Amino acid sequence: MHIPVNIALKPLRIGGITIETPLALAPMAGHTNYALRRLCREFGGCGLVCTELISSNIVKHSRERATQRFDWRRGEQPVAVQLFGVEPHIVAEAARVVVDHGADIVDINMGCWVPKIAKKGAGAALLRDVKAATAVVEAVVKAVDAPVTVKVRSGFEDGVVTAVPFAVAAEAVGAQAVAVHARFAGQGHGGEADWDVIAAVKDAVRQMPIIGNGDVRSGEDARRMMDYTGCDGVMIGRAALGRPWLFQHIAHYLETGVALPEPSRAERARIALRHAELTLETTKLPEHVAVREMRGQISKYQLDAPGSRRVRNRLVRIESFAELESILHTLCDTSDSD
Repeated sequence: MHIPVNIALKPLRIGGITIETPLALAPMAGHTNYALRRLCREFGGCGLVCTELISSNIVKHSRERATQRFDWRRGEQPVAVQLFGVEPHIVAEAARVVVDHGADIVDINMGCWVPKIAKKGAGAALLRDVKAATAVVEAVVKAVDAPVTVKVRSGFEDGVVTAVPFAVAAEAVGAQAVAVHARFAGQGHGGEADWDVIAAVKDAVRQMPIIGNGDVRSGEDARRMMDYTGCDGVMIGRAALGRPWLFQHIAHYLETGVALPEPSRAERARIALRHAELTLETTKLPEHVAVREMRGQISKYQLDAPGSRRVRNRLVRIESFAELESILHTLCDTSDSD
């Protein structure tokens, strides 16, 4: 299959919602807060953003804790809110709450491999039982008017591909899209993504859009994934950390076939400062919690000179926004070359 350059950027439909480009920011705990989502949107090219995963149990039992993660805002539509949980009625109740708070799409997490999630039977562990996983989807579909999507792994157990039968079953009960991270749970982020799984899921469903995820770091990668698998959209996660301009670059490549240059180190520092300022302006978290998250976020911007780790070592130890801003302001004033 060969997708013409301009066709690769056609809008994506999820239920009744039009996604302007087929490029999506993956949900990532500790990263995909409002600040990062907005940055990706400001650069352009990002059609859909998704919140960090939110526990359905916390939404049910501790609304105050849950609403600290309710950081989506008017103006960033369409936005998907990701929930995780095991019991269908609890996930369905949480879905009603987030839709009432303005979620455009409810995304169900069946891809998280982290032990504290999986050992409870949630996240990727749901894929051990396609029937049980489908029951969660069906309950949420019946509970809300918003489109329901699912993020999955290839499967939970190494070598056992459950993404294909699950996607078929999920479409049958009303899911509007499935994003496939083409790794098994046990792989975490290691090894190569097996794009054959994405292709198999795409071939198996009837009409539902399939979004591919795994090992896309450039426009060339996105084009290869779409050509190889026939997927309707591409989801980017870790490759966008410290690179919120990546969607703009991928969209430009899909439209023109030309790769844009990466920002200089000083430009990256200015973008990182914008990221920090947005976080300070918009976070609902206590400063010490937000600062801990910022350590991991800003350290991804590769702000050191070649061969050095001095800046990164300072960033992962920051204790306040003031300290962070001081470091970044200094870097913004450096030479505009790497």
